[in-house]
Amino acid sequence: MSTPQPRPRHFSMLRDLQLADFFTLANAACGMGSVFFAMFFVAEPSLRTFYIAAALAPAAFIFDVLDGRIARWRHAHSALGRELDSLSDIISFGVGPATLAFAAGMRGGWDLAALIYFVCCGVSRLARFNVTAESMAEGTGKVKYFEGTPIPTSVVLTGVLAWCASQGRIGDALVGGAWEIGPGTLHPMALLFVLSGSLMISKTLRIPKF
Repeated sequence: MSTPQPRPRHFSMLRDLQLADFFTLANAACGMGSVFFAMFFVAEPSLRTFYIAAALAPAAFIFDVLDGRIARWRHAHSALGRELDSLSDIISFGVGPATLAFAAGMRGGWDLAALIYFVCCGVSRLARFNVTAESMAEGTGKVKYFEGTPIPTSVVLTGVLAWCASQGRIGDALVGGAWEIGPGTLHPMALLFVLSGSLMISKTLRIPKF
C-alpha cells in the first residue's frame, strides 16, 4: 500500500503576506517600472517615457506611505514586512533615481562614481535602520526619529530631473554643464546625489518620525 504524498503548498508565501505587504510590493513594482522606462528613454529618447519614469517615483512614495499606515491600522507589523519595505525602497528610491540620472545624461566616470555612492549610501542607511530600529523604539514599538534622511526623500531628485527635462536641460544640455576632471567627466548635478547619499548616512542628523 503506497504512502500518501503531502499535497504541495502552492503560493504558500502569498498566504503569509499581510495586506500592507501588497502595497509594499506595489512600491517595488513602481520602482522597477521607473528603471525600465529610464532604459527605454536611453534606447529611444522620448520625453513621454522620461516623464513616466520620473512619475513612478512619487507613485512608489504613495505606496510606501500607505503600507506603513495600513500596517499600523491593522497592527500587522512583521519582520518580513520590514525586510520587504527596505528591499522595495532601495529599488524605488535608490536604483530608480540613479538610473533616471544616467538616462538624463550623467554618464561620465565621476558621475557613475557619484551614483554608485548614492545607492550604496541608501543600502547602508536601510540596513542600519533595520538593525537599530528596536533599540531606537525604546520598548514603545515605534521609532521616534530617523538617523539621517529617509531614503524616500530622493523623490525630490527625480522631481528635479523631471523639471530639467521640461526645460530641455538634459543630455548634452544638462544643467550645470560638464567638467573634465582627470580621467573622467563630472556633471555638477551628480553632486546632488552625493549630498543626498551623505545626508542619508549621517548619524548626527535626527529627523522626527510622525
